[in-house]
Amino acid sequence: MKPKKTILCVDDNEQALSIRKILLETRGYKVVACNNGQQALEAFQRGGIDLVITDLVMPGVDGSHLIHEIKEMSPQTPAVLISGRVKIYERNTQADLFLPKGMYEPAELLERIRLLLVRKRGPKRLLELPSRAAMHATVA
Repeated sequence: MKPKKTILCVDDNEQALSIRKILLETRGYKVVACNNGQQALEAFQRGGIDLVITDLVMPGVDGSHLIHEIKEMSPQTPAVLISGRVKIYERNTQADLFLPKGMYEPAELLERIRLLLVRKRGPKRLLELPSRAAMHATVA
């Protein structure tokens, strides 16, 4: 079984961070947990992060700014922004996905993470299909 991806989880709320970390680790993901944006930037710069999940409202470097910085370094890295303040999301953000805090099921978060990671990796290669002309030639 191939190793799961590494997810950078950022939230200044220790309880929310801990719950998210446990949810992801029990599904086989490696989690790097940070409780502020500056710490998260430093962790991202060390490398090996496949996806970022961050809270929006944090002191210092907020989630939107964190995602902006990460996208500057690595545009292909998927980023999920979570916030209890839906109106704030109307600001310009580079997040690939926005989830309102408390308004999604853990299974939905896991499925969306899976889809974002598949999109980052790209679709599996399809087997070479014979062209139509070749198919008609063999039938005729």
